Amino acid sequence: MAPTALEGFRIMGNGSAVDVLSHVRNVLDSAQDVEVLVGTDSHNRAYHTVYSTAIVLRFPKNGAHVIYRRERAPKVTDLWTRLWGEVERSLHVAGALRTAGAIPVQRIDMDLNSDARFGSHKLHTAAVGYVRACGYEPRTKPELLIATWAANILCQGSPRTHEAPIQR
Repeated sequence: MAPTALEGFRIMGNGSAVDVLSHVRNVLDSAQDVEVLVGTDSHNRAYHTVYSTAIVLRFPKNGAHVIYRRERAPKVTDLWTRLWGEVERSLHVAGALRTAGAIPVQRIDMDLNSDARFGSHKLHTAAVGYVRACGYEPRTKPELLIATWAANILCQGSPRTHEAPIQR
């Protein structure tokens, strides 16, 4: 069985496990103007695809705190399918934050490009519309994408570190 939307998250920096809802609530209660951003990135390895989903707690003009989950899935070679998997994971996590924790997500960052010269452009319009229809503000390249930047960094690590395998 696949992990639920908020299971398997860790703190970026030390890798310690975290209870997402209580952790995010504690941060929101201790600081004003914290923005909650969600983003997912993926990288293909030899025999599998690694997805990293990041929840970024952004302190305007004062940095950010990142929690994340890495998952290993069977290799997804089709670009559309792999990128759509990123969008679905981000929406799943954002929806769980909103539903289970009444935590507002200000934005979903997507590793998609609005420029037609790039392959990810093929699903840009559909993904942006889908994210908006779900009630979130989408952000894509070339804008600054803090959550997908963090997810990208986390994808590049050792493929065996902090991963929750997807069971189908």
